[in-house]
Amino acid sequence: MDSCCQDKSREIDRLRERQSKVLWIVLGINVCMFALEVTVGLLSGSTALLADSLDMLGDALVYGFSLYVVGRSDRWKAGAALLKGVLMAGIGAMVLVQVGISLLIPELPDIRMMAITGLVALVANGTCLLLLTRHSADDLNMRSTWLCSRNDIIANVGVVAAAAGVFIVSSPWPDLVVALAISAVFMKSSVYVVQQAVTTLRSTERQETHIEPSQSVAFLLSSCPANTCPANACRCRAI
Repeated sequence: MDSCCQDKSREIDRLRERQSKVLWIVLGINVCMFALEVTVGLLSGSTALLADSLDMLGDALVYGFSLYVVGRSDRWKAGAALLKGVLMAGIGAMVLVQVGISLLIPELPDIRMMAITGLVALVANGTCLLLLTRHSADDLNMRSTWLCSRNDIIANVGVVAAAAGVFIVSSPWPDLVVALAISAVFMKSSVYVVQQAVTTLRSTERQETHIEPSQSVAFLLSSCPANTCPANACRCRAI
Protein backbone atom coordinates (compact mmCIF):
# COMPACT_ATOMS: atom_id res chain seq x y z
CA MET A 1 0.00 0.00 0.00
CA ASP A 2 2.75 2.44 0.96
CA SER A 3 4.73 1.60 -2.19
CA CYS A 4 1.60 2.03 -4.27
CA CYS A 5 0.93 5.50 -2.89
CA GLN A 6 4.58 6.52 -3.05
CA ASP A 7 4.64 5.64 -6.75
CA LYS A 8 1.53 7.70 -7.36
CA SER A 9 2.99 10.59 -5.36
CA ARG A 10 6.16 10.55 -7.47
CA GLU A 11 4.05 10.50 -10.64
CA ILE A 12 2.06 13.53 -9.45
CA ASP A 13 5.28 15.37 -8.57
CA ARG A 14 6.67 14.75 -12.05
CA LEU A 15 3.43 16.07 -13.59
CA ARG A 16 3.62 19.21 -11.45
CA GLU A 17 7.22 19.75 -12.51
CA ARG A 18 6.35 19.44 -16.21
CA GLN A 19 3.38 21.79 -15.85
CA SER A 20 5.47 24.39 -14.00
CA LYS A 21 8.24 24.27 -16.60
CA VAL A 22 5.79 24.85 -19.46
CA LEU A 23 4.03 27.67 -17.61
CA TRP A 24 7.31 29.48 -16.90
CA ILE A 25 8.22 29.33 -20.60
CA VAL A 26 4.88 30.67 -21.84
CA LEU A 27 4.89 33.32 -19.10
CA GLY A 28 8.25 34.64 -20.34
CA ILE A 29 7.08 34.66 -23.96
CA ASN A 30 3.92 36.61 -23.10
CA VAL A 31 5.74 39.22 -21.00
CA CYS A 32 8.16 39.88 -23.87
CA MET A 33 5.38 40.04 -26.46
CA PHE A 34 3.32 42.42 -24.30
CA ALA A 35 6.25 44.84 -24.17
CA LEU A 36 6.74 44.58 -27.93
CA GLU A 37 3.09 44.90 -28.92
CA VAL A 38 2.18 47.78 -26.63
CA THR A 39 5.20 49.72 -27.93
CA VAL A 40 4.50 49.02 -31.59
CA GLY A 41 0.76 49.51 -31.07
CA LEU A 42 1.31 53.02 -29.74
CA LEU A 43 3.86 53.87 -32.45
CA SER A 44 1.73 52.50 -35.29
CA GLY A 45 -1.62 53.76 -33.99
CA SER A 46 -3.17 50.28 -34.22
CA THR A 47 -6.10 49.57 -31.89
CA ALA A 48 -5.98 45.88 -32.78
CA LEU A 49 -2.31 45.66 -31.72
CA LEU A 50 -3.04 47.47 -28.46
CA ALA A 51 -5.93 45.06 -27.85
CA ASP A 52 -3.60 42.13 -28.50
CA SER A 53 -0.99 43.60 -26.15
CA LEU A 54 -3.60 43.73 -23.38
CA ASP A 55 -4.31 40.09 -24.17
CA MET A 56 -0.61 39.32 -23.69
CA LEU A 57 -0.57 41.14 -20.35
CA GLY A 58 -3.69 39.31 -19.21
CA ASP A 59 -2.19 35.98 -20.24
CA ALA A 60 1.00 36.72 -18.31
CA LEU A 61 -1.13 37.26 -15.19
CA VAL A 62 -3.14 34.12 -15.99
CA TYR A 63 0.02 32.03 -16.25
CA GLY A 64 1.17 33.50 -12.95
CA PHE A 65 -2.10 32.34 -11.34
CA SER A 66 -1.68 28.94 -12.96
CA LEU A 67 1.86 28.55 -11.61
CA TYR A 68 0.65 29.39 -8.11
CA VAL A 69 -2.01 26.67 -8.06
CA VAL A 70 -0.03 23.87 -9.75
CA GLY A 71 -0.27 20.86 -7.44
CA ARG A 72 -2.94 22.44 -5.22
CA SER A 73 -6.46 21.15 -4.64
CA ASP A 74 -9.32 21.30 -7.14
CA ARG A 75 -10.81 24.13 -5.08
CA TRP A 76 -7.67 26.26 -5.56
CA LYS A 77 -7.57 25.47 -9.28
CA ALA A 78 -11.23 26.35 -9.71
CA GLY A 79 -10.69 29.60 -7.80
CA ALA A 80 -7.77 30.49 -10.08
CA ALA A 81 -9.87 29.65 -13.15
CA LEU A 82 -12.61 31.94 -11.83
CA LEU A 83 -10.08 34.78 -11.52
CA LYS A 84 -8.91 34.09 -15.07
CA GLY A 85 -12.48 34.31 -16.36
CA VAL A 86 -13.05 37.63 -14.63
CA LEU A 87 -9.72 38.88 -15.98
CA MET A 88 -10.70 37.90 -19.53
CA ALA A 89 -13.92 39.91 -19.18
CA GLY A 90 -11.95 42.87 -17.86
CA ILE A 91 -9.58 42.79 -20.82
CA GLY A 92 -12.54 42.63 -23.19
CA ALA A 93 -13.99 45.74 -21.53
CA MET A 94 -10.65 47.56 -21.81
CA VAL A 95 -10.53 46.79 -25.53
CA LEU A 96 -14.03 48.25 -25.95
CA VAL A 97 -12.89 51.45 -24.23
CA GLN A 98 -9.87 51.65 -26.56
CA VAL A 99 -12.14 51.20 -29.59
CA GLY A 100 -14.36 54.03 -28.33
CA ILE A 101 -11.34 56.33 -28.01
CA SER A 102 -10.19 55.40 -31.52
CA LEU A 103 -13.63 56.19 -32.91
CA LEU A 104 -13.42 59.69 -31.42
CA ILE A 105 -9.88 60.19 -32.75
CA PRO A 106 -9.62 58.11 -35.96
CA GLU A 107 -6.09 57.38 -37.16
CA LEU A 108 -4.82 55.30 -40.07
CA PRO A 109 -2.42 52.74 -38.55
CA ASP A 110 1.00 51.84 -39.96
CA ILE A 111 0.28 48.72 -42.03
CA ARG A 112 3.84 47.39 -42.16
CA MET A 113 4.39 47.60 -38.41
CA MET A 114 1.02 45.97 -37.77
CA ALA A 115 1.66 43.05 -40.13
CA ILE A 116 5.22 42.30 -38.98
CA THR A 117 4.35 42.48 -35.28
CA GLY A 118 1.22 40.40 -35.81
CA LEU A 119 3.25 37.67 -37.53
CA VAL A 120 5.88 37.66 -34.76
CA ALA A 121 3.11 37.38 -32.15
CA LEU A 122 1.49 34.56 -34.14
CA VAL A 123 4.72 32.55 -34.09
CA ALA A 124 5.22 33.24 -30.36
CA ASN A 125 1.69 32.22 -29.42
CA GLY A 126 1.77 29.22 -31.74
CA THR A 127 4.76 28.03 -29.72
CA CYS A 128 2.85 28.60 -26.46
CA LEU A 129 -0.21 26.71 -27.74
CA LEU A 130 1.96 23.79 -28.86
CA LEU A 131 3.60 23.57 -25.44
CA LEU A 132 0.28 23.77 -23.58
CA THR A 133 -1.70 21.36 -25.79
CA ARG A 134 -0.16 18.24 -24.23
CA HIS A 135 -1.35 19.46 -20.80
CA SER A 136 -4.77 20.81 -21.85
CA ALA A 137 -6.59 17.76 -20.46
CA ASP A 138 -4.66 17.59 -17.15
CA ASP A 139 -7.12 19.67 -15.10
CA LEU A 140 -9.25 22.83 -15.16
CA ASN A 141 -6.21 24.99 -14.38
CA MET A 142 -4.30 23.86 -17.47
CA ARG A 143 -7.46 23.74 -19.61
CA SER A 144 -8.30 27.40 -18.91
CA THR A 145 -4.66 28.32 -19.58
CA TRP A 146 -4.79 26.51 -22.93
CA LEU A 147 -7.96 28.43 -23.83
CA CYS A 148 -6.14 31.72 -23.20
CA SER A 149 -3.38 30.65 -25.58
CA ARG A 150 -5.89 29.58 -28.22
CA ASN A 151 -7.53 33.01 -28.02
CA ASP A 152 -4.12 34.56 -28.65
CA ILE A 153 -3.83 32.73 -31.96
CA ILE A 154 -7.24 34.03 -33.03
CA ALA A 155 -6.27 37.57 -32.04
CA ASN A 156 -2.94 37.39 -33.89
CA VAL A 157 -4.56 36.19 -37.10
CA GLY A 158 -7.03 39.04 -36.70
CA VAL A 159 -4.24 41.62 -36.42
CA VAL A 160 -2.62 40.38 -39.65
CA ALA A 161 -6.03 40.40 -41.37
CA ALA A 162 -6.64 43.94 -40.09
CA ALA A 163 -3.35 45.11 -41.60
CA ALA A 164 -4.40 43.63 -44.95
CA GLY A 165 -7.82 45.28 -44.66
CA VAL A 166 -6.38 48.70 -43.86
CA PHE A 167 -4.08 48.35 -46.89
CA ILE A 168 -6.95 47.44 -49.20
CA VAL A 169 -9.52 50.07 -48.14
CA SER A 170 -7.14 52.76 -46.78
CA SER A 171 -9.34 53.13 -43.71
CA PRO A 172 -8.90 52.44 -39.97
CA TRP A 173 -12.19 50.51 -39.86
CA PRO A 174 -10.69 47.02 -40.38
CA ASP A 175 -8.39 47.69 -37.41
CA LEU A 176 -11.34 48.68 -35.22
CA VAL A 177 -13.49 45.75 -36.36
CA VAL A 178 -10.73 43.28 -35.47
CA ALA A 179 -10.31 44.92 -32.06
CA LEU A 180 -14.05 44.43 -31.46
CA ALA A 181 -13.78 40.79 -32.56
CA ILE A 182 -10.91 40.24 -30.11
CA SER A 183 -13.08 41.69 -27.36
CA ALA A 184 -15.93 39.32 -28.29
CA VAL A 185 -13.58 36.30 -28.09
CA PHE A 186 -12.47 37.41 -24.61
CA MET A 187 -16.05 37.73 -23.42
CA LYS A 188 -17.12 34.33 -24.79
CA SER A 189 -14.16 32.53 -23.24
CA SER A 190 -14.73 34.39 -19.99
CA VAL A 191 -18.29 33.08 -19.71
CA TYR A 192 -17.15 29.49 -20.42
CA VAL A 193 -14.28 29.55 -17.90
CA VAL A 194 -16.41 31.15 -15.17
CA GLN A 195 -19.17 28.58 -15.67
CA GLN A 196 -16.69 25.69 -15.45
CA ALA A 197 -15.03 27.18 -12.38
CA VAL A 198 -18.32 27.72 -10.54
CA THR A 199 -19.43 24.16 -11.36
CA THR A 200 -16.14 22.76 -10.01
CA LEU A 201 -16.33 24.89 -6.86
CA ARG A 202 -19.87 23.68 -6.13
CA SER A 203 -18.81 20.08 -6.75
CA THR A 204 -15.87 20.30 -4.33
CA GLU A 205 -18.10 21.90 -1.70
CA ARG A 206 -20.56 19.00 -1.92
CA GLN A 207 -17.73 16.46 -1.67
CA GLU A 208 -16.23 18.17 1.37
CA THR A 209 -19.66 18.28 3.03
CA HIS A 210 -20.29 14.54 2.64
CA ILE A 211 -16.81 13.07 3.20
CA GLU A 212 -15.53 12.53 6.71
CA PRO A 213 -11.74 12.28 7.22
CA SER A 214 -12.15 9.01 9.14
CA GLN A 215 -14.17 7.55 6.27
CA SER A 216 -11.40 8.46 3.84
CA VAL A 217 -8.74 6.68 5.89
CA ALA A 218 -10.93 3.57 6.22
CA PHE A 219 -11.44 3.57 2.47
CA LEU A 220 -7.70 3.77 1.92
CA LEU A 221 -6.93 0.87 4.26
CA SER A 222 -9.55 -1.39 2.76
CA SER A 223 -9.00 -0.58 -0.91
CA CYS A 224 -5.33 -1.29 -1.53
CA PRO A 225 -5.06 -5.08 -1.19
CA ALA A 226 -2.44 -7.11 -3.00
CA ASN A 227 -0.42 -4.00 -3.92
CA THR A 228 -3.18 -2.58 -6.12
CA CYS A 229 -3.70 1.15 -6.24
CA PRO A 230 -7.23 2.57 -6.69
CA ALA A 231 -7.42 5.99 -8.33
CA ASN A 232 -8.55 7.73 -5.14
CA ALA A 233 -6.48 5.81 -2.60
CA CYS A 234 -3.60 8.24 -2.22
CA ARG A 235 -5.91 11.20 -2.49
CA CYS A 236 -7.93 9.88 0.46
CA ARG A 237 -4.84 9.71 2.64
CA ALA A 238 -4.10 13.38 1.85
CA ILE A 239 -7.55 14.59 2.96
